[in-house]
Amino acid sequence: MVAKVLLQRSAVAPVTATLILGGFALQPRTAHAEAPSRKPIYDDLEDLPPANIEPATTSSPRTANPQAPVEETPRRPTPTDRLAVEIGKARMFLYRQAVTAEDAVNRTVDRAFNLEQSFTNTIASLAPPKESGEKLMPGAVYVLVAAMAGSILARNRNVLLRATAPLALGTGAAWVVLPVTTNNVSNLAWKYEQRFPAVASTHTKVRESIEQGWHFAKVHKDIGLQYVDNTVSNARETVESWVRKGK
Repeated sequence: MVAKVLLQRSAVAPVTATLILGGFALQPRTAHAEAPSRKPIYDDLEDLPPANIEPATTSSPRTANPQAPVEETPRRPTPTDRLAVEIGKARMFLYRQAVTAEDAVNRTVDRAFNLEQSFTNTIASLAPPKESGEKLMPGAVYVLVAAMAGSILARNRNVLLRATAPLALGTGAAWVVLPVTTNNVSNLAWKYEQRFPAVASTHTKVRESIEQGWHFAKVHKDIGLQYVDNTVSNARETVESWVRKGK
C-alpha cells in the first residue's frame, strides 16, 4: 500500500514540473520603449565665453561755484503785508490797554479786600474776652443813659459845657461799666493818633494834665479829710473838756 502511494507521487511530480515551466514560458512580457535622448538647451550657453561688461562712466554735473555772489532782488511789501503789520500794532495796543485795565481792577479789588479784612479784625479786637465776664449790651445802654444825663444837666449852660458834659459823663460811665472794651478802644485810638504826631502830642499833654489834676485832687482830698478829722477831734476834745469842767 505504501509502495503504491509512493509510485503515484513519483508519477505526479514530473507532470507538475512540466506545468509550472509551461506557465512561465507562456507568461506575457511588456516591452518598454526607450525614450530618445535629448540634449539640454543650456549646454550651448555654457560653451560661450563670458562677455566683458565695462561699467558705464557717468559724467558728474558741474557744481556751481559757492563763492559766486547770488543777486537777490529785494521784495517790496505788498498792501496786504502793510495791512497785516498795522493790524498787529492795533492788536498789541488793545492788548496792553486791556492788561492795564485788568491790573487796575485787581489792585482796586485787593485794596477793598484788605480794607474789609482790617475793619473786621479791628472790630473783633475791640470785643472783650469771654473770661472777663464783661457784657456789651447792658453796659452800652448804661453808657448811653449817662451821656443823656450829662446833656440834660448841661441844658441851660453855655455851649462848651453842653458839648463836653455828655462826653465826659459817657466816657466816665464807660470806664466804670465797660473797662476792658474802653481800654481796647483807647489803645486803638492811640494807635491811630500816632500817625499824626501833633495830635498824639496834644493827646499826651491833655492826658498828663488830667492825670496830674486827678493826683492833685486826691492829695487835696486826703489833706481835706485829715484837716476835717483833726478839726472834729479838736472840737470833740474841747467839748469833752467843757463837760468835765462843768461837772
